[in-house]
Amino acid sequence: MDKLIPTVNKLQDVFNTVGQDQIDLPQIVVVGSQSSGKSSVLENLVGRDFLPRGSGIVTRRPLVLQLVNVSRSDNDSDADTEARAQFLHLPNQVFTDMSEVRREIERETERLAGSNKGIVKTPIHLRISSPDVLSLTLVDLPGITKIPVGDQPSDIETQTRNLVYEYISKPNSIIVAISPANVDIVNSESLKFAREVDPKGTRTIGVITKIDLMDRGTNSLDILTGRVYPLRLGFVGVINRSQEDTLASKPIAESLRGEAEFFSGHAVYRTVQQHCGTATLARVLNQLLLQHIRDHLPSIKTKINALISQTEHELASYGTAAGDGGMAKSSRLLKMLTVFANEFSSSIDGSAHEMSTAELCGGARLYYIFNDIFAAGLDSVNPTASLTNSDIRTAIRNSSGPRASLFVPEIAFQLLVKPQIKSLEPPAQRCVQLAYEELMKVGLSCGTNEMRRYPRLHARAMQVVSDLLRERVGPTAAYVASLIAIERAYINTNHPDFIGGPGAITDLQRKLDRKRRESARKVSRIAQRQKSVDGDAVIVGAEEIAEAVDPTEIDDAVDDVRSRSRINGTFDEPPRTASGTLRRPGSGSPLGSGPSGQGKFFNSFFGANGRRDVLHMGDEPRVNHSVIPVPNRLSHVSGDGTALDDEAAALSAQLSADLTVSEQRDEMETSLIRSLISSYFQIVRKSIQDLVPKAVMHLLVNEVCENMQNRLVEVLYKDDLIDSLLQEDPALVEERDQRAAMLDVYKQAFAIINEAM
Repeated sequence: MDKLIPTVNKLQDVFNTVGQDQIDLPQIVVVGSQSSGKSSVLENLVGRDFLPRGSGIVTRRPLVLQLVNVSRSDNDSDADTEARAQFLHLPNQVFTDMSEVRREIERETERLAGSNKGIVKTPIHLRISSPDVLSLTLVDLPGITKIPVGDQPSDIETQTRNLVYEYISKPNSIIVAISPANVDIVNSESLKFAREVDPKGTRTIGVITKIDLMDRGTNSLDILTGRVYPLRLGFVGVINRSQEDTLASKPIAESLRGEAEFFSGHAVYRTVQQHCGTATLARVLNQLLLQHIRDHLPSIKTKINALISQTEHELASYGTAAGDGGMAKSSRLLKMLTVFANEFSSSIDGSAHEMSTAELCGGARLYYIFNDIFAAGLDSVNPTASLTNSDIRTAIRNSSGPRASLFVPEIAFQLLVKPQIKSLEPPAQRCVQLAYEELMKVGLSCGTNEMRRYPRLHARAMQVVSDLLRERVGPTAAYVASLIAIERAYINTNHPDFIGGPGAITDLQRKLDRKRRESARKVSRIAQRQKSVDGDAVIVGAEEIAEAVDPTEIDDAVDDVRSRSRINGTFDEPPRTASGTLRRPGSGSPLGSGPSGQGKFFNSFFGANGRRDVLHMGDEPRVNHSVIPVPNRLSHVSGDGTALDDEAAALSAQLSADLTVSEQRDEMETSLIRSLISSYFQIVRKSIQDLVPKAVMHLLVNEVCENMQNRLVEVLYKDDLIDSLLQEDPALVEERDQRAAMLDVYKQAFAIINEAM
């Protein structure tokens, strides 16, 4: 038990040498407002007058006061009653004059806190050895203040509050709350602070000062016995020296005798002697601290052991200093270059020891670039979006020269498809650039902690990687550009996946048939909605039908009407059946019931109906666009069984009678060219999507991985560069030295605790 408090004192000294505050050591923290008698209590415990005095805040730095009890036989014979003081910042100097101790406290405070009455949290460590003290470890904090006076900082209240909370909030701290007896206990600032961090009062002991200054007829009995404000550790009442005694340099020993006489002779306080007097306070604090240390020392030992393991691991990550021998340095350099190259390759193939789980990197990122970013870029290219009908018609006419063409010229198709293939080059080159950037990121992430100890080596290694990547990205980009040029150089219309002319015509015919059926249904619905309420015939405006039907969708009906009109030499109303249904010339079937669409399409496209000499434009009668009588019907079938769709087709044909065969042919040729371009473009797009990633992997990624180690050794593994490359980062050296010092401190603390236990 006698070794416990000295053990904590040693631990405090050891940790303070490196400014380490990770260990919450058991200690007693003294808290009180200004003029509460806090300094007098401490001086009474020591039995010496050694603390600075004055107005305002005098204690501006925490004072860690270590009281060590020594037997008189341990002192020198000529000074067996003198106390000895020693500051941690002056380890080789011993003070026996307490006035010198006071002046040293003032000087050390001025050194860090300045002269403007500000406070700092760096503590002053003072050890006092005396046969007149009990072993204690106390922390004297600046007095709690509310209003700045004189040259005190305006935020002095905040400064003191934060400093007090920093110490009393530690679970291993015993709080000594100083409260003057001549102030109502409910206004005690120290108890208020203590209650905020120790609401149950399990580690707070109250000290009532200035009991002799209370009004006559009053006493602190209820407070001392815990009936007013209960604390588990209780209250102790003491008497302070008066200002008159301090000015008269009255010995503290005499003041302590006067205190004992006061309590023993008082009618009230002599019944509670166990709660009164400085001697009682010292004994209680000594017992509390011993018990507190004994309870928490095992957990402190466990924590120090964990810190030793943690610090050893951190120190190992910094590595050891490079050897002085040239052979040791060269072998270390070669090893780091080899590890760097291997880490680069491992990051690409996915076998690295440490892989990120927050984002894609290395080979996984390359896969994402190839199959998501690059593929999406190719899909976003529309081969016909930038081609207008006018562009396509102009290309067809330019490729025909002065001659009229019976078919769509293949030269026009090639002239139009080559620029669209060129539009695939930007996404392909973007894929190369993204892969290059990802490889640069992989290089930056490579290198062990050992290599990062040498900033020059890491920087030169990254320069080698950058140069190697730049050497390979140029040929890769050129090869990708040549892939696009190869596709543009020869348009293979015999490709098995190419739709070709017959396939495009079939597809176009299918689309036209679908449009014709949709057009007939639209006109039929309009005719049905326009029936009159009384069943009479209604008038359907041609303009209304034209709004519902796109003229380009009814070219086939126009062709039928015009073909029959040219054969008959007139544009009169087409012949009808007995029920009024349109009848196809030369057949007994109504219009639209026979499979005439495909023959009509081929005739128009290849020029069979292109004769202009059958009927002159001046002989064509104009179509009446005013009103068209439509019989009232409730369904698609009239009363005599005729189909309403036939009449709708006739109406559509009349509305589109102004379209010429030439315009119809242009529309068909334009649609055909668009279909051919889209088909061939998809073939090229698939080829580019397959070949570009392969080119990037072969010419860029694999080449860099295979040549990385050879290039690093070739450029960096030289005798004249070894010393400069293996110069450690000064900040890292300092950090490593700090970790080594901390490891020594933890080991010393662990040994001290082992001795005590």
